Amino acid sequence: MPDLSHKIFQLIINRLDGDKLGNVSYRDKTCDLVRRGIGGFIIFGGNRDAIKDFITSLQSMSDIPLFIASDIERGAGQQFKGATNFPPLMAIAAAINKNDTSDMNLLDSYITSIAEEAIDIGINMPLIPVLDVNQNPDNPIICTRAFSDNPQTVSWFCSRYIKTLQYAGLISCAKHFPGHGDTAVDSHVALPVISKSVQSLMSTDLIPFKEAIKAGVGSIMMGHISIPSLDSLPASLSKKIVTELLRKDLGFSGLVITDALNMSALNEFDNVAAACIDAGIDIILHPADPTKTLDELIHAVDTGLITEDTIETAFQRIMQYKSGLKIFGPIHPDYEQHKNIAENLFNTSITLVSGNLDYPKDYLSNTDFVFTGDKNRFDIAALKQQVPDAVHIDRYNQVSHRKIIIAIFTTVAAWQGSSGIRDHDREKIKQIISKAKNSIVISFGSPYVLRHFKKADALIAAYDSSINAQKAVFDRLILRKEFKGSLPVKLLFP
Repeated sequence: MPDLSHKIFQLIINRLDGDKLGNVSYRDKTCDLVRRGIGGFIIFGGNRDAIKDFITSLQSMSDIPLFIASDIERGAGQQFKGATNFPPLMAIAAAINKNDTSDMNLLDSYITSIAEEAIDIGINMPLIPVLDVNQNPDNPIICTRAFSDNPQTVSWFCSRYIKTLQYAGLISCAKHFPGHGDTAVDSHVALPVISKSVQSLMSTDLIPFKEAIKAGVGSIMMGHISIPSLDSLPASLSKKIVTELLRKDLGFSGLVITDALNMSALNEFDNVAAACIDAGIDIILHPADPTKTLDELIHAVDTGLITEDTIETAFQRIMQYKSGLKIFGPIHPDYEQHKNIAENLFNTSITLVSGNLDYPKDYLSNTDFVFTGDKNRFDIAALKQQVPDAVHIDRYNQVSHRKIIIAIFTTVAAWQGSSGIRDHDREKIKQIISKAKNSIVISFGSPYVLRHFKKADALIAAYDSSINAQKAVFDRLILRKEFKGSLPVKLLFP
């Protein structure tokens, strides 16, 4: 029977950097954590095959199966070289018409592809899907990571997603309970406060989580968010929210996991790991130091901050899930087919939000092309290939009555604090539109930036800043391919 320290170590999932596997000392330290009984790892970066080999090695030396988690919301290619990059979830919602049989087949093939690549690499706990209902257009950390601003739409996609992942033998993870969609603050940077009534939460944010539980989701991730109508404590530290709301009221019996504990949202609180466990959480994700976290939790038991029974409950629930982990034989995903599925989704997602693109074939050759966006956070290789003379907005000197295309690149990423564009850029784009003979604005990223440019002759949403998204847009502009995407959020034009 494991002693207390071994049981507590099973409650911790530590960070594993795939790009550091070439460092012998780093590999040795990771293997030492396994020998000491760590619960698992959340993997960031690295090469697909190198990660696969190392995970196989770690699992073989562990007495208890390891949870191997990863944030692969856009597929394994989001983290690992050699895996497939899929569009963000909002683009998936834009691409898929649930009343179209071919679209439904595409959706199922896409989710199955994500599952196959996760299994191939060794991931058994993909931290997907995002169930946040993105109701705040200025949300800096959810935005295109969400399916929609409509709880029914999010619920429909989440159910399909979860059932496919669970059927494949994976532990799906619904996040970020009780809902991170109506925030204007990135919880990596500070603690977001959501001033909503309980009734409002029940009628919007909680609907997808109820559906996820009904669909058999294996785990739910707690958001580092404050909702005063539920509790004065942040959700991940709140017994009212974890034990009473999620466990008792909603009837969830699966694994409850924290969001990463290296985030800044909980910096003002003491004994965070212990408070999470006392609230009813089973798994501590991504602490800054797993050994210190182990010591803190042992001390918390010794001083009565948490009880051994609380540790035992979490440990037994983890053991129950680990005993049910599927042992996969060799799997050989068709990565080339997955690439084709991804390209199909990118192409199908591109949305003509407003306007008419009935223009002459030589339109691009007689048009100024300007781009702007998050500094150093986008690759314009595809854009430059198609439009070599494209210039950054800061270097553009407009001539009145010219035709113009403006590309805006935005990204949703941790610690960034924004998913929009600079006020300076927004105002300059408005000035350019007012003087142009004809104007098209393309958002490669957040569709919400388009709401500032209602006077443009056409608005296009691509949901992503990747080269694949750029190619999909140019196929529509140059080859005149059909715009099939449907905007999954409401744009309120000021």
